[in-house]
Amino acid sequence: MKYFVWGTLAMACLVAALLFLRHWRNTRDRLFLFFAAGFGLMSLQWTASSLAGTDEQNHSYLLLLRLLAFISIIVAVIDKNRRDRRP
Repeated sequence: MKYFVWGTLAMACLVAALLFLRHWRNTRDRLFLFFAAGFGLMSLQWTASSLAGTDEQNHSYLLLLRLLAFISIIVAVIDKNRRDRRP
């Protein structure tokens, strides 16, 4: 059952990444590009977790992908806030 849920999460993250990529293509705002990269990495992490078939304790190396995804989202928010303050 958990592999089905992980597959569903991978699909949902991929859909979100594609939506952010479409918004980036329309607006050329880097925020959407960073968010698309973050959700793409999360989709890759969920896909790799479900295909590897490992438990939560044994796939810590795959959690690095999730960490990179969250770092990408944090960088996007910081970058957007800094760009708005510039004259």
